[in-house]
Amino acid sequence: ASSIRELFGGAITVTLPSRVIDASDLREVPDNQEVFLYPDSSVSIIVDVLQRVDSEDNNEAARLHFANLAHDNDADGSAVQGVTIIPNDRGDNTPSPIVLAGTQSVKKFNQTVPDEVRILLALYRVKDKNVDLLLTCNVPVRAVDQGAVGEEGFAAAKGDFDRAVQTLRIVDFGLFA
Repeated sequence: ASSIRELFGGAITVTLPSRVIDASDLREVPDNQEVFLYPDSSVSIIVDVLQRVDSEDNNEAARLHFANLAHDNDADGSAVQGVTIIPNDRGDNTPSPIVLAGTQSVKKFNQTVPDEVRILLALYRVKDKNVDLLLTCNVPVRAVDQGAVGEEGFAAAKGDFDRAVQTLRIVDFGLFA
C-alpha cells in the first residue's frame, strides 16, 4: 500500500509506501531535508533541497550530486551505472527528473568491511530558483549489520523509488524563495 505524503509543509507531494517512517518523528532532521526510513531494513528515501550545482549539463549535474553524496558518506569507492531523463508529461511545472543509478562502498562506524549501497537518485532542477531538488533512495545490498536487502529487496525499493520519481510534484515553488 502506498500513500501521498506532503513534504515541506505540503509544498511538495510524493507517493511513498505507507509503511515508511518519517525520520523527523524519531530525530532532528535538517530543515532542507525530509527523510523516510523503512521499518524492516536500512533502506531510506531522502528528499533534499540543495543549492544548484554549477553545471548546465544534466548528466554532469547528476554525477556531481552523486559525487557529493559519496564524499558525505566517506565512500571508499563509487560507480555510476547510468543516467536517464524521465520526461514529465503531466502538464504541471515540476521539472523532468534526471535519474542516476550508482553504487557506493561505505564503511559504517568502526567496521573494516564496507557495505555495498546501491543509490538511486533523481534530480529536479528548479532553474529560476537556483535550486536542485534531490530524491535519493539508499539501498544496502550487502551490509555488516542486518539492514541489507539483497536483490529482491533492491527490486522492491527500486519500484518504490520509480513510483516516487514519477509522482513527485512541486506544488508551491515559494518553498525555494
